[in-house]
Amino acid sequence: MKPEAQIKTWAAGLGFNDCRIANAREATHAGDFHQWLADGRHGDMAWLARAPGRRCDPQQVLPGCQSLICLALNYFPGSSPFPEDHPGGYRIARYAWNEDYHDLIVDRLRGFDAKLQGLGGIQKAYSDTGPVLERDFATDAGLGWNGKSTMQIHRSLGTWFFLAEILTTLKLAPDEPFGDHCGKCTRCITACPTQAITTPHRLDARRCISYLTIEHKGPIPLEFREAIGDRIYGCDACLDACPWNRFASESRELAFHARGSIFEKRLRDFLELDDEAFRRLFAKSPIKRIKRPRFLRNVCVALGNTGTREDLPALARAAGDADPLVAEHAQWAIARIHDRDSE
Repeated sequence: MKPEAQIKTWAAGLGFNDCRIANAREATHAGDFHQWLADGRHGDMAWLARAPGRRCDPQQVLPGCQSLICLALNYFPGSSPFPEDHPGGYRIARYAWNEDYHDLIVDRLRGFDAKLQGLGGIQKAYSDTGPVLERDFATDAGLGWNGKSTMQIHRSLGTWFFLAEILTTLKLAPDEPFGDHCGKCTRCITACPTQAITTPHRLDARRCISYLTIEHKGPIPLEFREAIGDRIYGCDACLDACPWNRFASESRELAFHARGSIFEKRLRDFLELDDEAFRRLFAKSPIKRIKRPRFLRNVCVALGNTGTREDLPALARAAGDADPLVAEHAQWAIARIHDRDSE
């Protein structure tokens, strides 16, 4: 069996939904990436500006790198996370409905590395954890294409998949690109609540709800709070809008399906969480990494947009929280609810 075929067989055995190979070379959009950084569109994500050349050139990350093995893992957990008869009332990005994908994928990548060592390769493996412009190389390999939202799109997985890549010194035959199949569609651009997709393939992270509710550490700018709506962690608006999702099917990975202990709660219930309860509820969840103050900040914004007088007692307690980030957003939410009641 040729090494490329063996690698793809291993990938399937490890549970990956697709595996394709790209040559190691400078990333296709290296120039665009440098300009994006120069324009400050990465916001508070300072790590993206550290040694940006490494992100664009795999050989700076792994000397002697010849190929990239690009992997896709379906995480689509279904349409609704709430138990039957739950009123809903808030949204969490689907990838965060349960366990942190980094933990699951990194374990598999370690096993993959061991197999590749048997072929004589030296590897470095990442899943959104290292300096590589993974979507460029996935596109080169034919593992979907980069959509106008900047999200990767796969012909059978839609937008609901994680990327991982293995940089290797093995010289492997590359796969052919699949090409761009967005055509004239601009649904993702239209769907963005904050107009963060400024032009096709250009995202201003400072306007993105995923950035604002996850990466941004300070107060959420007033100009974006209403547009956030009922989203308390991340945003799937541009993913939901993609027509290629008609081909998507639910993931076989139970670790990605909704965690009942989270979605049985009403929105205001989250305000009762102290630090210990927050860590316990979101153990092994990607939500845990933003810590309690930022999460409750997001909850307060959602309640300000959707809450009623029944939510005011919980918000009043949050307005006295020791953390000023929580207190300020709770006060804003209270004022918003009162304003709606007076209309």
